[in-house]
Amino acid sequence: MHVAKMTATLAFDGARLDLVPGLPATRAVDLAFAPGDFVLCDAGDEGRCRAFADAVAGIALPADGRILFLGRDWARLGPDDANALRGRIGRLVGQGAWIGDLSMEDNVLVQQLHHTRRDAPALAADAARMARHFGLPGLPVGMPSAFSAADLGRAALVRAFLGRPRMVILEHDPQLSEPGVLEALVDAARSVRERGGIVVWLTLDPRIWDDASLPATRRLRIIGGEIREEARTT
Repeated sequence: MHVAKMTATLAFDGARLDLVPGLPATRAVDLAFAPGDFVLCDAGDEGRCRAFADAVAGIALPADGRILFLGRDWARLGPDDANALRGRIGRLVGQGAWIGDLSMEDNVLVQQLHHTRRDAPALAADAARMARHFGLPGLPVGMPSAFSAADLGRAALVRAFLGRPRMVILEHDPQLSEPGVLEALVDAARSVRERGGIVVWLTLDPRIWDDASLPATRRLRIIGGEIREEARTT
């Protein structure tokens, strides 16, 4: 394998992805994303968005080839090692994926409590600061059903960026283009990138794709059975 792929934060090495049930896998993908990359991807539809995000996070393995995160091939990791490596990923799942019988505080903190040794009060304090950054008064208290879609979207961003993730995956969510949210998201993404992490944003919103102010360093389109890289930006 090329050295660049071994040192990349995320790399596709001849990977063919199963994005649409019942249809052939994509053509082989060869891409490497370096620390600091901001990858904006026109996902095509919600099914492809979720399938691509699952592949990047090692949940759905490629039909052929390899996907590596931090130089490690997801397919060669055992369940415990793969789970530990996912602890270095923050993810915003489309529509939140909230656990209905857990409080919002538990929903937001559960991944970090599971994957780190930090205590709950310290994590809650960090989450409260980040919640204010995203326009909430603090760490949400109560059950998910009591919150508006807008506030759930902001809380989902808190969960995705909490800790020091090496990769943040953002699935399409209409709330991300709301006034104030986009600016806060870009600022949080900058912090991840400055620490040497990457951000992968999968969108279905043409307003996001066409927004020249977004600091995307790489642009992808998922079109049919092909994942195509567009001309690079700076």
